Amino acid sequence: MNQALAFKNISKTSGISFNRVIPFDPVKDKLVLLDFTAANEELEPGILNDITRFSQWVNNKLEHSHARYGIGGYAEHRTVYSASKVFDGNNDGEEPRRLHLGTDIWGKPNTAVIAPLDGIVHSFAFNNRFGDYGATIILSHNLQGFTFFTLYGHLSLNSIKNIREGQRISAGEIFAEFGIPAENGQWPPHLHFQIILDIGNWQGDYPGVCKFSEKEKWLANSPDPDIILQLNQYL
Repeated sequence: MNQALAFKNISKTSGISFNRVIPFDPVKDKLVLLDFTAANEELEPGILNDITRFSQWVNNKLEHSHARYGIGGYAEHRTVYSASKVFDGNNDGEEPRRLHLGTDIWGKPNTAVIAPLDGIVHSFAFNNRFGDYGATIILSHNLQGFTFFTLYGHLSLNSIKNIREGQRISAGEIFAEFGIPAENGQWPPHLHFQIILDIGNWQGDYPGVCKFSEKEKWLANSPDPDIILQLNQYL
C-alpha cells in the first residue's frame, strides 16, 4: 500500500475528529470557491501585480457572496504564479511551477490558525521572497504510528516569534494567524494548508507548487488537504 492510500485509510479508521484549522461555524458562516486558473478572466496581470487591487478583488468576492472565507486551489493549475519569479524554472526554457499542492483559505488578516490534531513544531522560517510563503510553520503528527506533516504558510511574523522546534502543540490550540502582505510573501491575507507525507530534509519550507509534468509524484506526497479540513462539504 502506498503512503497516500495508507494515510487516507488511517484518517478514516482512526476515529479521530479533526479540529477546524480556522474559526468556522457551518451554521452561520459561508465559504465561497475562488478560482485562480486561466478560466478566471477577471484576474488580469494588472490585478495580480498590484497587491492592493488583488486584495480588494478577494475582499469583493467575499462580500458579494456574503462569505467569511474563500477556499480552494488543491491540484489547481494556476496562472496566478506567473506574477512571481519564485515559480519560474532555474534555466531558460525550463517548465515553470504552476500546480498547487495545498488548499488556500482566504480571509481577514490575523485570522486564528488552529491545530487540527496534536503535533510538534517540526520547523519554521520566514521565506521572505515576493510570492513565497512569508512566515511558515510546519508541524509533525503521529496518527496510529503513521508520521506526517502539515504546513501553514502566509502567516504573520508574530506567529513565529515565540515558538521553538520540538514545541508541543495541542489539538484545538491557536498557534498562528494569517499575515498581512508585508509578512506573508505579498499576498492577500490567507492560509496555505498542505499535508506532507515525506518531508525529506526540508526545514521551514516545502514546495507548495510543482511542475504540471510532475504532478502525480507531488500530489501523491501531498494528498487532498480536505481529508483534514473537511470544509469542501460546505461549498
